[in-house]
Amino acid sequence: MPRIRSLFVASLAVFALAALASAAEEPRPQIHTNQSYVEEATRATALPVTDVLAMFGYVLGSLPERVKVYPTENYYYFDFLHNGVRYSGNIRLDRSDRDEGKVHFAYYQDRGELQDEPGTYKLLGKSDGVTVEKLERFLYRVAFGDKSVLFELNDLSGVRPPPGTLGPDEKFLGPVFDESAIRFFLIFNPRLKIFLYVLDETVQVADDFVAAKATDRILIGKRTAFAFYRDHRLDRKILIGVFEGNSLANNYLDGPFDQLPDNFIEGEELREAILAVDPSYRGKIDRLGGSPDGSERFLIAPYANYRTEGDLLPFHACATSTRIPRDRYYACFVNVEDAAAGTRARPEAMRSLNVRKTTKGKPVP
Repeated sequence: MPRIRSLFVASLAVFALAALASAAEEPRPQIHTNQSYVEEATRATALPVTDVLAMFGYVLGSLPERVKVYPTENYYYFDFLHNGVRYSGNIRLDRSDRDEGKVHFAYYQDRGELQDEPGTYKLLGKSDGVTVEKLERFLYRVAFGDKSVLFELNDLSGVRPPPGTLGPDEKFLGPVFDESAIRFFLIFNPRLKIFLYVLDETVQVADDFVAAKATDRILIGKRTAFAFYRDHRLDRKILIGVFEGNSLANNYLDGPFDQLPDNFIEGEELREAILAVDPSYRGKIDRLGGSPDGSERFLIAPYANYRTEGDLLPFHACATSTRIPRDRYYACFVNVEDAAAGTRARPEAMRSLNVRKTTKGKPVP
């Protein structure tokens, strides 16, 4: 018996050591402390915040030699605390002019929902001493002064919805990587003239979901608060809601309306889809939905801004209503107006591109 017991204990020790070794090989969460926040917020700092070129030099000089631009509208976001005030901004390699040696730069005092100032913006190029060099399809070098940084854009060119994700009337426009770290498929239905954002589950989803109290068809992200509807007809989740507080605060969780799949749009597909939804923009937008001067872009946000779970229930009521014609089912997921009477798409609008975000407006009541 003692020998058997010794072998058992030894085996347990081996298994424990193996488990510890395996855990040590896996990355652990990064700790953020209030101490570091307080010390950063109370530290006196000096920055030339009124000099846009000097600020660009500060931001570029603070970056490593190579960075990854995840969002698909090619924004590289940053923020910092300066004398107790939070600043946010972005460096953007816009598909429309980056190959011409241009880079967009913006920053502003970030007051969240209380934001009342447009911030500072400038389109930079050679005349400003800034160079943008294309090295590969998804790799650019941006240089200013004695600092250069490689910007690696997010290559999702091979991403496609898996079989069974699209309905017979739907067309895949491109993959979306939102700054929330959630990926979507941007889909257009030419017959119903609606856009949908469908969750991309071909990769690990950076969130965990909990079902709404009233129905398990509605799933809400614990981190993002993104609300999805589990489609009755296809094995997919359709984005139906973004938490209103995040939308008003213009933070990373305010929805994918500003991360369209620019690098992967083919030909006139997006413009044709937009004009099908709203013909009044004919002659007023480029093929990516932008205004002629590049300052604004067509807003694609078919989901609602919600405050409570109850705000999401009309989507479910519409999707399960026997009064909704079968061929109008997917229109239920575009700004439900009245589950009993039918649905309508919310009026679209243009949004500014010169600062990190602009408010999207509220759903049509």
